[in-house]
Amino acid sequence: MTEKNYTESILKFMSNRKGKNVRPRKLARMMGISERDYGDFRAAYKKLRDSGRLVMGAKNAIALPGSTGTLEGRFSSNPRGFGFISPLEPDSRGDLFVPPDKTAGAMNGDLVVARVKKQGKRGGRMRYAGEIVEIKERASSRCVGTLELTDGFWFLLPDGRSFTTPVIVRDVPSHIRKPGTKAVVEITEYPDESGELPAGVIEEILGEAGVPAVEILAVMRAYNLPERFPERVLDEAGRTARGFSGDREKTRRDLAGLTVVTIDPETARDFDDAISLEEKENGAVTLGVHIADVSSFVKPDSPVDEEAYRRGTSVYFPRKVVPMLPEALSNGVCSLQEGQRRFVKSAFITYDSKGEPLSAELANCAITSAKRLTYEEAQDICDGKTKGFPKKVVALVQAMERLARIIEKRRERRGMLHLDLPEIELDLDDGGAVTGTRPADTSYTHKIIEMFMVEANEAVARTLTAAELPVIRRIHPDPGAEAFEQLGEFVRACGCKLPPNPSRADLQRLVDDVRGKPESYAINLAMLRSFEKATYSPEEVGHFALASSNYCHFTSPIRRYPDLEVHRMVDRYIEGARDVDEKEVKALAEKADFLSSRERTAAAAEMEVRLVLVLQHLKTRMGEDFEGVVTGVAEMGLFVQLGQFMVDGLVRLQNLGDDWWEIDARRGRVRGDVSGRVYKLGQKVKVRIASVDVALRQMDLAIVEESRPEKKKRKRRRPSGLSNG
Repeated sequence: MTEKNYTESILKFMSNRKGKNVRPRKLARMMGISERDYGDFRAAYKKLRDSGRLVMGAKNAIALPGSTGTLEGRFSSNPRGFGFISPLEPDSRGDLFVPPDKTAGAMNGDLVVARVKKQGKRGGRMRYAGEIVEIKERASSRCVGTLELTDGFWFLLPDGRSFTTPVIVRDVPSHIRKPGTKAVVEITEYPDESGELPAGVIEEILGEAGVPAVEILAVMRAYNLPERFPERVLDEAGRTARGFSGDREKTRRDLAGLTVVTIDPETARDFDDAISLEEKENGAVTLGVHIADVSSFVKPDSPVDEEAYRRGTSVYFPRKVVPMLPEALSNGVCSLQEGQRRFVKSAFITYDSKGEPLSAELANCAITSAKRLTYEEAQDICDGKTKGFPKKVVALVQAMERLARIIEKRRERRGMLHLDLPEIELDLDDGGAVTGTRPADTSYTHKIIEMFMVEANEAVARTLTAAELPVIRRIHPDPGAEAFEQLGEFVRACGCKLPPNPSRADLQRLVDDVRGKPESYAINLAMLRSFEKATYSPEEVGHFALASSNYCHFTSPIRRYPDLEVHRMVDRYIEGARDVDEKEVKALAEKADFLSSRERTAAAAEMEVRLVLVLQHLKTRMGEDFEGVVTGVAEMGLFVQLGQFMVDGLVRLQNLGDDWWEIDARRGRVRGDVSGRVYKLGQKVKVRIASVDVALRQMDLAIVEESRPEKKKRKRRRPSGLSNG
């Protein structure tokens, strides 16, 4: 059957399903597509998705695009009253706009049903708007914020944008009646169509607003992150750790004669990956990636396992970690500490002289790390500064660098993307407050470990798939045609070029071309935002950014639950088990969806804490000038990134100067009609901090250094439809 026939067959089959969603693999089985022909089938449905004739939504299921009628989804509110609904099921319209008078009292995150209406065409596309007709489920009954007293009434001013309106607080106890106190409030009365404010009662007092530890705790409460492990979990973890003996399980392969090292950040406390390397006479080399065997300590359905699954991942804040596993395991018997015999799951990958993988073997082993290296120490060895390091460790690290560079070149030839998005480290005082920033370490040793972890993850996914065992994969779908179209417009607005349907090579070429230029950050960020989010799924969708057709997470089971699930499947592979039923695959898909949501929650909480701490610092530097780059143009003004702190601020039109400002968001520029001044995407500007609102997580800036003005061509007039500064 040709790809064209697959296209017609898929559309016909989906039409007969009358809107019911289905995962691609299941659809292929239902249509009788053989494994041999699945590649052509997948290419056909991807083209349908890119053209908008099919859409992919919740749980990576595909469906026909929706039309007018009703829509169910999650509501995101805006402080100005309007909001958007993200559909639970795929919809070609994307998020649905809801006007201020049509929200029916819905709050951020609520599950709602809306009536969809056409609003006419703009730019050749039909516009839609929604009216909420039912609130099916409230997202949260708790709100975190700061207590304030106004006209004799107590209010909680919410943190962030989860709640966009103040909450009336009733019966505030006298001993906590202090404005500026951070608290958690239980919502007892929700807003309605009349616009009444929500009301609630105090559930917990967290401390004084502005104290870093209190702000971190507030974010943890807002995201429902656990502060402590249940006692039964700690008890089980303690018993497991005390009962460990490195001499047990004689069936494990003993790698005592192999030189093995770990390379981690200076501040790392748990070490879950170690490396060995064996060079052969024929030019081949065998890479050993040894990963802490958490599955030998955490048994399915045990109290520790249930808690680890509920958490899904460790969460990392400045000087504070919310771990997935209790410390007795994560920093104890699971951690690959120097000089300690530890259990690992090993992936042995043999390469030829060009870095092409020849074979892969998975095994349960026991290792003893010869040396715990930091990235800086390992880089010293690569740079020839070897004094004080054992010769066998020096030889290993230098061989690792040689192999990593060969692997990196191979992966680059195949299209692996390397975005140029600089990272910063926060400098903190003794109380945890930000005092400044510094560029993150970019030693090549980071790339060595990155390359080896990617290779191991890919080898494990490849091996389990060949054995026809189900696996939670790490998937990153290809960007759709619309995403690339929007990216192309942004790139052109920055004065650069991108083909209409860019390949990974085209994208990487653009990244390389703008490296070191003012517009580099804006373009790299826009490219990242054009990509779909990487998630977990049993589907063999592939990983776009890594140019991998089959990928999973295997290398961090101490901090990621999906890796632990993969380890358990590796055990089944080693034992020779090949029996799989449909129920197991379905359960794995449900786990993947849940774990994807836990990852998103952790990432959002980490980003919010960093933003809060940085904004608190910048609030102390009001009136100071900073270098920035224009990263966005909107009707309200310019978004400018402060490179020193990697945060965005808004330059509102009134802070651009006395002029009539013509906003051209499509071309990414703002032009003063009188002065001829132009501000555009990617342009360097000097800005001054005008205001900082930590609670709302936003900062206003003012331009203090003008761009080179264009020659004035017109007399002062008030153009129709332009914005007055």
